[in-house]
Amino acid sequence: MIGKFYGKFIPGLSLLRKRSLPREKDGQEENMTDSSHILIVEDDDRLARLISAYLVREDFRVTVVDRGDTAPAAILDENPDLVILDLMLPGKDGLTICQEVRPHFAGFILMLTAREDDMDEVVGLEVGADDYVKKPVDPRVLLARIRAILRRKPPVDLSETPESEDAGESLPLVFGSLTIRITAFQVLLDGDAVTLTTTEFDLLLLLARNAGNILSRDFLHRELRGVDYDGLDRSVDMGVSRLRKKLGDDPKSPRRIKTVWGKGYLFVEEAW
Repeated sequence: MIGKFYGKFIPGLSLLRKRSLPREKDGQEENMTDSSHILIVEDDDRLARLISAYLVREDFRVTVVDRGDTAPAAILDENPDLVILDLMLPGKDGLTICQEVRPHFAGFILMLTAREDDMDEVVGLEVGADDYVKKPVDPRVLLARIRAILRRKPPVDLSETPESEDAGESLPLVFGSLTIRITAFQVLLDGDAVTLTTTEFDLLLLLARNAGNILSRDFLHRELRGVDYDGLDRSVDMGVSRLRKKLGDDPKSPRRIKTVWGKGYLFVEEAW
């Protein structure tokens, strides 16, 4: 059993940069067409090998990039489902990379760092990271976090049109000037498209589907991240803060997504 990364070295696995690492089974490459693609941006060769080996054994396709200055182009070229992004990198730091690619990259970004400063987590979430994990991390915990993040990805059928949508969950949600087109993964405010990350979209959708009901941080955390709230994680709070900015809600006196102190957040249906 593998302990926390660095707890056991896996010999014989060569680090491939800018190449996918396919899993082999009984001498034949396993069909990976339906597996998720993860791009790791990590300059520590040993740690990158360990994470790669573990994820490949779990049927993920893996690409590794070892420099920050080449990471943005690699992320946009490869367009992976999820990026594991180290904070401290040669050439360009992880926060800058996240900020640069976020407007053009719809996949998930998981920050991975050894730094203990909570402000790094806050800033990382502010610039568009979907989750944040500190080293050392148990590989099983990292895997669980990755799978929880990937489960947020909404199924999108581009062949579907509003006319062909079922009269169910796929129908657009309309609240005055706000329209949420679920199957198109699109948000309109006063007719203008609002650019949201996948995590921001999922948070808004969860709030909107429960309009008029107070949703606790515990509930939002479990629904969005797949793990229990530890009382310290601020990802939900930062997500609400970003939504308010993008949706024209006054952060000092919000009226569209309200904070109900001691209870949670309230999506106000009549405020749009």
